[in-house]
Amino acid sequence: MSRVAMAMSGGVDSSVAAALLKEQGHEVIGLHMKLYHGPENETRQKSCCSLDEAIDARSACHRLDIPFYVLDYQQEFRETVINYFISEYSIGQTPNPCVMCNKKIKSELLLKKVDELDCDFLATGHYARVYNNPENGRPQLSRPKDLRKDQTYFLHGIPARELQRLKFPLADLIKPEVRKIASRLNLSAAKKPDSQEICFVPKDYRNFLKQELSNAPETGDFISVSGDVLGKHLGLPYYTIGQRRGLGVSDSSPYYVVKIDKENNRIVLGKEDDLFSQTIWVSSVNWVSILPPDKPLRVSAKLRYAHQGASASVFPESENQVRVEFDAPERAVTPGQAAVFYQDDILLGGGWINDSP
Repeated sequence: MSRVAMAMSGGVDSSVAAALLKEQGHEVIGLHMKLYHGPENETRQKSCCSLDEAIDARSACHRLDIPFYVLDYQQEFRETVINYFISEYSIGQTPNPCVMCNKKIKSELLLKKVDELDCDFLATGHYARVYNNPENGRPQLSRPKDLRKDQTYFLHGIPARELQRLKFPLADLIKPEVRKIASRLNLSAAKKPDSQEICFVPKDYRNFLKQELSNAPETGDFISVSGDVLGKHLGLPYYTIGQRRGLGVSDSSPYYVVKIDKENNRIVLGKEDDLFSQTIWVSSVNWVSILPPDKPLRVSAKLRYAHQGASASVFPESENQVRVEFDAPERAVTPGQAAVFYQDDILLGGGWINDSP
């Protein structure tokens, strides 16, 4: 059997994944990443990076009788995830730190550690699947059995060459089954709630930005889609596409943020109908399951994690940039977020939404 490095978050999913690997006869090594523990190592029950997670990860490894190591990646997390988060908001874009963390930390850094530990595979508790295409033998990233917990959206940045080194032990399970296994094994995480927050942002991201930004953002004008000045905004980082609340501008029908104009430090406000787009551009596309296409593709394009996906055609502009034409206009497409492309259950690839070509 194989020697597998298991990323142990401290939650029920990674704990059960480790147990399944051991039951299958693999040699399992538990790795917990110390990423961000906040002021005075605050405890936050629904964060994947809090101090109690490290304790729970250690407990699970002890219970399963597998080696446990803590990897201190706080500096790398600050440089590649937190600084990215701050920088994106500063230029009027809405970041997705979970995608960046999975790409830069949970894939790249951990895979280097896998090599150092002479392991054959890296396993995680993600709900995803590596599917080996029988026609060409190519590994492809695919949706799991539990579509309600599908986390492939967050994994689209994994380099194609690394897919064959990944294991997702929960691919064929649904969440209630995972909790039953955890209870059977008396794992402390059996009834633990799922992590739901951005691990380094307590509640309101705007308060976090106020603490982190070296200079207060410049105020500027709210303008209408026709160019009329409607009021003053507090600074570009505090707004995102589709935002309705906290604008301080009233009318007979609600205003929404429809565009953030960094060059002129202006925020364009419009009505509900102004939020819809039929064409978008996506850059830094990573083709994880196929070779970069040289002709248009029909896909289901997912524009955020909770998005159901929309029928669209993808037109390659270059190897890593595409134009996406939706069959019907999509609401509140947000620059800085990830657009991810599927055909049936296969995640073909994905990249970052731009506000222009």
